[in-house]
Amino acid sequence: MNRTTGSVEASSFPLTGDFLAGRLRQNLSLDDLKYIEALVETVSDHGDTARLLARGTKTDCSTILIEGYIFRTIESAGKRFITGIHVPGDFVDLHGFALKRLDHNIDCVGPAKIALVPHERLTAAMADDPHLGRLLWFSTLLDAAVHRQWIMKLEQLTVPRRIAYIFAEIWRRLEMVGLGDETGFDTPLTQNNIAEMCGATAIHTNRAIGKLRAEGIADFRRGRVEIASRETLESFADFEPDYLYGDGDLSFR
Repeated sequence: MNRTTGSVEASSFPLTGDFLAGRLRQNLSLDDLKYIEALVETVSDHGDTARLLARGTKTDCSTILIEGYIFRTIESAGKRFITGIHVPGDFVDLHGFALKRLDHNIDCVGPAKIALVPHERLTAAMADDPHLGRLLWFSTLLDAAVHRQWIMKLEQLTVPRRIAYIFAEIWRRLEMVGLGDETGFDTPLTQNNIAEMCGATAIHTNRAIGKLRAEGIADFRRGRVEIASRETLESFADFEPDYLYGDGDLSFR
């Protein structure tokens, strides 16, 4: 991913500089930012399809995504279903802090750089700084807000509109952390990944992507999503970004 606008903090805090960017980050003090950066114990790089955490595996740390994309996945009857996607700055599996074992997998799509935060450090942080504890809680609740929208929208929309919805959401989330650009975004997503997100067959997904291209709504080719008009895309997808808590009625600004 090439950072176009980027947050200033991303250079000053290379491991956690995108955490809550576009949302509450502007309200954090310098001490808050330093504390969050110091939570990280290790940093590692992973390749495409790497499984960072398998369903049911006990975990004693949580993951911050620094670069790349990560999926939440569930496998059933020999098929994989993608139930969520994460972009840089996301605290991916903070749920594991409370649950210790997840009911789903955490998988890379494309190369990814991650930071690991031991749960013992999270425990200390929440005891030392209740404000920081609230921010971590907020981060997890954001995941829940996105999940609720996926359940509602992906249930009621046709496959072409589901795909348009996913493109619209990813684009907005990338822009919050200074990624993407005025015409779209780079992505390692494949057509098969999109089918797994939408619960559609590969053939149906191929036809739906063709429809989006033919109608000038979005052009998806491996490595890039090109969008001619945000207004057209979001209207077609019935997409309202308020639930991302960046802009709109639910904004913290």
